[in-house]
Amino acid sequence: MANDEPVWPDELFHDLDRAGPVPLYFQVSRRLEAAIQSGQIPSGARLENEIEIGRRLGLSRPTIRRAIQEVVDKGLLVRRRGIGTQVVQGQVTRQVELTSLYEDLRSTQHDPATQVLTHDVRPATDDVAEHLGIPVGSPVLYMRRLRSTDGIPVAVMENYLPEGLTDISRAQLEEQGLYQILRSRGVTIRVAKQRIGARSEHGDEAELLDVDRGSPLLTMQRTAYDAAGSAVEFGTHCYRPDMYSFETTLVAK
Repeated sequence: MANDEPVWPDELFHDLDRAGPVPLYFQVSRRLEAAIQSGQIPSGARLENEIEIGRRLGLSRPTIRRAIQEVVDKGLLVRRRGIGTQVVQGQVTRQVELTSLYEDLRSTQHDPATQVLTHDVRPATDDVAEHLGIPVGSPVLYMRRLRSTDGIPVAVMENYLPEGLTDISRAQLEEQGLYQILRSRGVTIRVAKQRIGARSEHGDEAELLDVDRGSPLLTMQRTAYDAAGSAVEFGTHCYRPDMYSFETTLVAK
């Protein structure tokens, strides 16, 4: 949660080198980054506005804006409409492996929270039926969830589960990750087909993810299969790129 009062540790910036070769914006951004990483400026803290910071330091607003943007780009700060610039624990970097977002957040010391936006059983469309390998019109559980970490929205997730898993409840989804629930049901996910991309936000995504209209989002589409080769989950997710990234290791042949 954001602190009620904005913070700015003046003592970290009293000895800026105003005549040296290192740009002032860079000096401010490095000290700000160090203060966040050390916990001197805690997670959830809200910074003062750029004009006030500039007044305190005797620097121009463009200099302060560039310094803050440097730290935003590293995933340590996030700009939130109606709140201002807020400290986060760091961008979530996800290995391209067979894990869930919930598990990735837990493993990186983030605090995941889930809001279930839609939860119903509906007939499978042509696209969903193809991905799950079931007849068109078969009952599937459709869920749409907003996943947040440390109080900041990260992803909008849409998933479809085939018949036999349609009794998973809204309450379960609010308390646990989907793959955690599936494992508790005896489902062992062995392999998945995944596609990563990007697009502009649409619909209510800007409001849900607290981004500007037209903002770019990372996307992932995944179909997961159990040990018998049957599809057990099909999902399409979109992520805030300032809060999330994918990482993989490439090996030469």
